[in-house]
Amino acid sequence: MNQKIPLAWLQMTRDKTRLAVALAGIGFADILMFTQLGFRDALYYSNVQLHSSLKGDIVLINRQSNAILSMKSFSQRRLYKALDLPAVQSVHPIYLDYTIWKNPQTGRTRTILIYGINPEVNLFNLPGVQENLDKLKLPDTVLFDRSSRQEYGQIATNFDKGQNVTTEVRRRKIKVVGLFTLGTSFGADGNLITSDVNFLRIFNNRQRGLVDIGVIQLKPGANVNAVAQDLRNYLPQDVNVLTKQEFIDFERHYWASSTAIGFIFSLGTIMGFIVGTVIVYQILYTEVSDHLSEYATLKAIGYTQNYLLMVILQEALLLACLGYLPGWFFTMLMYQKAKEATLLPIFMSFDRAITVLILTIIMCFISGAIAVRKLRSADPADIF
Repeated sequence: MNQKIPLAWLQMTRDKTRLAVALAGIGFADILMFTQLGFRDALYYSNVQLHSSLKGDIVLINRQSNAILSMKSFSQRRLYKALDLPAVQSVHPIYLDYTIWKNPQTGRTRTILIYGINPEVNLFNLPGVQENLDKLKLPDTVLFDRSSRQEYGQIATNFDKGQNVTTEVRRRKIKVVGLFTLGTSFGADGNLITSDVNFLRIFNNRQRGLVDIGVIQLKPGANVNAVAQDLRNYLPQDVNVLTKQEFIDFERHYWASSTAIGFIFSLGTIMGFIVGTVIVYQILYTEVSDHLSEYATLKAIGYTQNYLLMVILQEALLLACLGYLPGWFFTMLMYQKAKEATLLPIFMSFDRAITVLILTIIMCFISGAIAVRKLRSADPADIF
């Protein structure tokens, strides 16, 4: 193998222009795949940040709920009924709904997601929540997500300067008394946290006791899966009992299978793979065609078809590795710009980097395997 690599390298580097075009094509295909996978993973990750932050072991939701953006309420009596099980330590309801936020600088309105919780208990493992909970006991107060989009106004900037920040939410005057960090998602461009009492003041048409999420905390040492199964058997069938991980998977599955977004990003990844395969095939096919007589000469002096195949596949491997590097570099720059523009959690993960590298190698190997069929026509008898 080591004795054959110099031949593949010399063949590949003989025409610098062709090599540059090949590497640019592979890098472009990698950027396409990185882009689609990056936005797909950002979609999944951003939409489960709240789920991951919950301080609870088991979650109750209405069985008709599909995702955070389409939650159905259920009676909190179902939640408190869970206290009958000895392993349950405490239960906590969460209200959530979309409402209209008025930008205090421009007066323009925009939809925002608001959560209502009992300010006596911190249910979110999020920066800025714990230290500001007591402030939510005051009427018409909210915590604002500092990672919300700029269209909501310069809320975080003005608050950090010590200015009083007031605006209207659902035509009700409210005051921002603190900041927390959650982040935007494909389902919400901004987030608010308030007390359950303030939530019901804002949504005065909501019936008290109809909650959207129930968080159950178990006693230390309790088996989460076993208790979840006991709750499924004990509670009425109008609620869905999920462990915290199942709640995360529930949301992720909705975006992956029940919306077109997950399919579009997956299709984009496939298209990037196909584009790269075609580009590398054209490069390798041209290289084989231009040196057909040389390959026929190698056959005439005793080199086998498998040897020539290995040379082409080594060229494909070298192209994959060299083309991957600029693709990865430009993707990192693009991720940074996309994160600044969208505020979505777009970042390079180790798994994605390895996945695209493997796809690139497979892409080049497939192209090499197809292109090497041209070698069958390299008949020494036609030359000599």
